[in-house]
Amino acid sequence: MTDVGKTKPSSAKETMDVLMEMSRILNTGLDLETLATVVRLCESGVNPEAIALVFNELRKESSAIKNDSNQSGS
Repeated sequence: MTDVGKTKPSSAKETMDVLMEMSRILNTGLDLETLATVVRLCESGVNPEAIALVFNELRKESSAIKNDSNQSGS
């Protein structure tokens, strides 16, 4: 019974390590905290495709804001 309690945190860390490595290989640009949030959202039943669409839209908006800021400052 005590062995199960000891392996769970280690197993969760190993899982996050593997997911982080996959994220790096796929060049998602997600940091560990953001990836953990995405995993929690998926575990809560949020559609992964919807999460991806939101991230893509946020990146586009962020890029547009940065471009506007750079053009205004020039």
